[in-house]
Amino acid sequence: MRIVTDSADLKAFCAELNEGPYVALDTEFIRDQTYWPKLCLIQAASPTAEGIIDPLAKDIDLAPFHKLLANKKVMKVFHAARQDIEIFHHSAGIIPQPLFDSQIAAMVCGFGEAASYETLVRRIAKADIDKSARFTDWSRRPLSKRQLEYALADVTYLRTIYETLSAELEKSGRAVWLEEEEKTLKDPATYKLEPEDAWRRLKLRSSNKKFVALVMAMAAWREREAQSRDVPRNRVVKDEAILEIASHPPATAEALSDIRALPNGYAASRQGKALLAVIKETLEAPLPEIQPFESRRRGREPSPAALDLLKTLLRLRATQYGVAARLIANSDELERLAGGDEDVPALQGWRAEVFGNDARALAEGRLAIALDNGEAVVVENAVVPEKKSRAKSR
Repeated sequence: MRIVTDSADLKAFCAELNEGPYVALDTEFIRDQTYWPKLCLIQAASPTAEGIIDPLAKDIDLAPFHKLLANKKVMKVFHAARQDIEIFHHSAGIIPQPLFDSQIAAMVCGFGEAASYETLVRRIAKADIDKSARFTDWSRRPLSKRQLEYALADVTYLRTIYETLSAELEKSGRAVWLEEEEKTLKDPATYKLEPEDAWRRLKLRSSNKKFVALVMAMAAWREREAQSRDVPRNRVVKDEAILEIASHPPATAEALSDIRALPNGYAASRQGKALLAVIKETLEAPLPEIQPFESRRRGREPSPAALDLLKTLLRLRATQYGVAARLIANSDELERLAGGDEDVPALQGWRAEVFGNDARALAEGRLAIALDNGEAVVVENAVVPEKKSRAKSR
């Protein structure tokens, strides 16, 4: 097993990886004690080379690996790529291109919703992964042979998975579907952690303007603190404390110390004083004109019957096309569709061809769902029943 621990060997290893048409990649990291993920291992495998890069090795220069990520001639293959890309984007400002996410590809190819790597290894590579090293602390050194073998397996089988899924996508003409689905992964905005947007992570229990303004201000302050100190958000102040404070904003350190979700002594600490200043400033400022809760739907309130029909149509089309139903439309989008909202992903791109156009036809009475020998079937060119007119009362 090749373990790369110095810059010279990394340069040579990356030169080998750059020669192949693709490289399967994975990372091991920890972030339970930090805001930013701490990269501990990088696993890489091309059709002819495989190995593990140790980014914690003394004085190792990862520049050759970063150049590999940016090499547009080599496909970068991940499984559930978002967290891996977040690491590379934060540490080197790079989003790997071109990109192939096997989890998304598996959904497009009909392997169910969010298929795990182990599931794809078993179903495509016909192998089983030893999970005994799953909960390893990857920052510890040295790592055992068993731990390293477990880590490397995350990319060796990924080669077979990639070759199988990419061939299926080309055969079915669905490669463009995958490209559409990966747009979010390739967008740098996906990995921007703006403090002003941090409040959206919390589940607000009120639309009161003062409450929302306080949550927004405290969440933004917490995000900046966590980023600057590189500690988890809840190490600064817990979500429950932010929501409790917003409901009953304290004006003094004594009142702040009565907040149950805060630890003893917090009110007298530097953070407590800073938090009180944020609360005071927010309460003294004009309340912002905000719409904290994004409208779930732009149409009318959907009827349960309409929603049930759309769910049935979705199941039928997902089965027909062999694609995960949730990839086509989630429950929120179905509710919006049933209410007449036209601004939903299911009405765009490949989703419209598979389901969205039929959903419109169903809503307009040009398509129906009927029972045939006890099975639900789609009836196209349905006859629209005439609407009964009501005589106006005088």
